[in-house]
Amino acid sequence: MATEQVPPIADEMPTPEPEAPVVERVEDDAVHADDSGYRQPVVDVAAMRTLLDGRYREVRDLVRTNLAEHAQVLRDEEEMSRAEFRERVKDVVVMMAETGQTGMGFPVEYGGGGDIGASIAAFETLALGDLSVLVKVGVQFGLFGGAILQLGTKTHHDAHLADLVSGRTMGCFAMTETGHGSNVQALGTVATYDVEAQEFVITTPDDASRKDYIGNAAAHAELAVVFAQLDVAGERHGVHAFVVPIREGGEVLDGVRIEDCGPKMGLNGVDNGRIWFDGVRVPRTALLNQFAEVTPEGRYLSPIDNPNKRFFTMLGTLVQGRVCVGGAGINAAKVALAIAVRYADRRRQFEATSPDEEQVLLDYGMHQRRLLPLLARTYALHFAQEVVAGQLHDVFSGPGPTEPGSDEHARRMLESRAAGTKALGTWHATRTIQECREACGGAGYLSENRFAALKADTDVFTTFEGDNHVLLQLVAKGLLTDYAGEFEDMDQLGMARFVAGLAVETVVERTSVHKLVQSVRDLLPGGDRWDQEAGLLDPNYQLAMLRFREEHMIGGVARRLKRGIDQGENPGAVFSRVQDHVIAAARAHTERLVLEAFVAKTAELPDGDLKVSLNLLCDLHALSTIEADRAWFMEHGRLSSARSKAISREINALCRKLRPLAVDLVDAFGVPDEMLRSPELLSWPIGSGE
Repeated sequence: MATEQVPPIADEMPTPEPEAPVVERVEDDAVHADDSGYRQPVVDVAAMRTLLDGRYREVRDLVRTNLAEHAQVLRDEEEMSRAEFRERVKDVVVMMAETGQTGMGFPVEYGGGGDIGASIAAFETLALGDLSVLVKVGVQFGLFGGAILQLGTKTHHDAHLADLVSGRTMGCFAMTETGHGSNVQALGTVATYDVEAQEFVITTPDDASRKDYIGNAAAHAELAVVFAQLDVAGERHGVHAFVVPIREGGEVLDGVRIEDCGPKMGLNGVDNGRIWFDGVRVPRTALLNQFAEVTPEGRYLSPIDNPNKRFFTMLGTLVQGRVCVGGAGINAAKVALAIAVRYADRRRQFEATSPDEEQVLLDYGMHQRRLLPLLARTYALHFAQEVVAGQLHDVFSGPGPTEPGSDEHARRMLESRAAGTKALGTWHATRTIQECREACGGAGYLSENRFAALKADTDVFTTFEGDNHVLLQLVAKGLLTDYAGEFEDMDQLGMARFVAGLAVETVVERTSVHKLVQSVRDLLPGGDRWDQEAGLLDPNYQLAMLRFREEHMIGGVARRLKRGIDQGENPGAVFSRVQDHVIAAARAHTERLVLEAFVAKTAELPDGDLKVSLNLLCDLHALSTIEADRAWFMEHGRLSSARSKAISREINALCRKLRPLAVDLVDAFGVPDEMLRSPELLSWPIGSGE
């Protein structure tokens, strides 16, 4: 199971003003679904799937083929004992490794594909299948392998990468501790350097410092990347990572104690365990020394002098896990929607419009309202994930963080965007899977219809690789401080004090979002009444609304922090009191980025039915986002009651327009039929009753 990471670190460079998507979309009489001039577009499923798959279509198809080949694992999860299923999942992971799909992000010389973007695409697509397989792949190749690749040097690469890429050596990522959770800097495990033996001694000082929830630990891992406080000659140098053997020939080694975490809500094919270390000795070379080194005589050396910056830089190299989990959540939502939408297009219930035939579920307005905005948001998050995955590929294909030419600012922005996208993507998965389960009635409760596993296995996505509320707090920290030079040394209280020391206008200006608001307002009619006179389906109006909300929320947080601290109140109490506003501002920021990604994607397409279809989805997503927070917009004078009602009517109209396209739009996700299962749901005879 993945583990939490820590806040993005800072840089002293100003935030560049983002490019504001500007769209010229004609809003003519044919826009509205209820108008006689409206022409229904036709979705070319193959073309839409090609668009969604992007540059890594062949990679995604390879994974789909492998998923179909190993489809039996979905049934094995229900029929095997936990121990048997763990072995089955391990075997599937090793077999998939032989196809090359799990090693695409590793260097070619070690059996990898040398393409980080391809590895993200492969992992996301793997989420269409059994999620125990997905998470075990993530632990083995993303966390364990990624730590050795990113934190180690050639010595470690030569020693371990080829074996772990092939699956010959299984490993785990031992970061999270029972008593410290997301506060990685406070980990209790200690690695003390013994200068005479030239060894590190790994010790768990108390139960609060035991490694916990560690995927692969309970049964299969032979090696662990262990995060511990480095102690050299009585001086602490912060958290560092070490390669530590924990098993040999299937037997736990002396000094290591491992317990099984036991049954879980889901993911029971992943062997999560707890680990204690009692004076375990490893050679000096076990330290993953990309960012720090201990010489034989006991001198501590690092190319990064500031210990906080060194820590954040080290953890920042592991951002790939966060990006992967967000993408996996979005793809799991696609599976749920594919089942629920197809079922709703077949299942009939009640004689609503004809005395002779019951009505198809998807023809009911409420059913459209339940599923189609979720479908639109899934498309929006898909394109937002595409942006963050592309940024990850670009950043990690370039110079490392301590190498000449490294773009530290791009790394910090990536970490922030990855945190926000992961939070929204995994929350969306939880909400979508539940709504789709309910939309399939009692049949959705049966295990063979996949919702049981989807619900249980994705639930933890909201808390691993960072609790979502913690992640949004980190996003807000970057927004409020604009990655100031002092960022590395700021905890929550430091951030509050920093913001309180600035003028509120300065805080808002540093975010650059106010420039985006102004630039898009200039394109809208009505001057100061832009929010009343612009067309609801004008993407520039939609963007302006989300940008206004973000700017106002950031300013509101800054004012509250400043007022409380200026009045002499305890900074911690002030921050706690405004924490809900902090989270709301970060969420508003990320939702703005999601809409911008969708608008930009549709704008670049040539005219035609594909573009029309995506514009319908984009409009539905944008207006649904505004409607969901209409109380806030009304409270802040940007949405009249009449316009709010008009937005709801427009959403209903968009749902009616999208209803004939819905099945094609979920088919474009390319979920293999073998992964959908649900034979009864998806073959329900037309015209049946209860």
